[in-house]
Amino acid sequence: MKIKAIRTTPLTVPYTRPIHTSYGARDAARVVLVEIEDDRGNIGYGESIAGPELQSVKRLLDNLAPFLTGRDPRGINAIIQQAMDRILSLPGAGLNHFARRVVAGLDMALWDLVGKASNVPAVTLMGGPLHDDVGYYAFINGDTPEELAIEGAKAVATGSPVIYMKLGRGDDLDIAMVSSVREAIGDARLRLDPNEAWDVMKARDMCRRLAPFNPEFIEQPVPGHSLAALKQVKDAAPFSIAADQAIHSPADVFAYVSAGAADVIVLGPHETGGIAQLLQAAVIAEVAGIRLCIHAVPETQITTCASFHAARAIANIDDANQEMAYLLAESLLKEPSLELRNGRLAPWKGNGLGFTLNEAAVARAAQRAQEEHQN
Repeated sequence: MKIKAIRTTPLTVPYTRPIHTSYGARDAARVVLVEIEDDRGNIGYGESIAGPELQSVKRLLDNLAPFLTGRDPRGINAIIQQAMDRILSLPGAGLNHFARRVVAGLDMALWDLVGKASNVPAVTLMGGPLHDDVGYYAFINGDTPEELAIEGAKAVATGSPVIYMKLGRGDDLDIAMVSSVREAIGDARLRLDPNEAWDVMKARDMCRRLAPFNPEFIEQPVPGHSLAALKQVKDAAPFSIAADQAIHSPADVFAYVSAGAADVIVLGPHETGGIAQLLQAAVIAEVAGIRLCIHAVPETQITTCASFHAARAIANIDDANQEMAYLLAESLLKEPSLELRNGRLAPWKGNGLGFTLNEAAVARAAQRAQEEHQN
């Protein structure tokens, strides 16, 4: 069993409406579809999120292909490490975080390919499922407090037990949004994410102002480059503090849990460079008695499937993980539907990652990406 070919296709899939964060508004998920074919005709699919832009990620993946062709795809860890090493070959380049995002699509495609070739779901290759299903929260989005309140009420009415919303859009507006949402969702659990928008003093002040609304946790309120800043906020906050942009690897997880700088670790396969590293990170958090909450980025349903398989194999998985693909205007998959029931996603049949691509939707996404590149 050998890798025969690696193919890449840039894709752009728009959101139904822009997603507002402290970084600005995002209008689409931009990814590079990765296909890995073996010498028996099996094809595995994954995706790498496109940053800083689609074509740069595609070129890096294409440049890796000649060095990976001919390898046994079952050696996933060694293949991904070799791919990382090639991207990081320039000393002092500081590309570690970027390299992880690039190789994540290769990693997903390899798990999908090897699962298909072995006639088993990918979670079986990860040691088998520890959970029958996985919980997710409802990510509400809107321009005003009123719109967010409507979204929150809808989510609770459809059975979502946990509501998640972005902050960092101005102190008074943040408070108004949280107040409106809390009134709309009643006693439902509420999670808040300023996306690194505050310094330590501002974070402490905002935690005091937000405390009456009983948030379950606030995610990465201060810049991710400072462990000390997050620990100061955690030590002062009257509720839990989650680390997100601060964490990119198992080594980062070890540093933060050792320092007591986070109550929850929010992490996904695009940050770690794939599923294997995500599973290692989860074990480190587990030893420290801390949950791992799956993180989502501007990604498609392909990543949702990959993250779901990983989540089922993680002992300390959170009961309300992040999933952003449902905010997209269309699905790249024919199946599964990925429909949540009361905030939970159940397993589906299929080997590898278990999904079937919607070729028409993929073609439309590829056309959008091509038009963006030409413009």
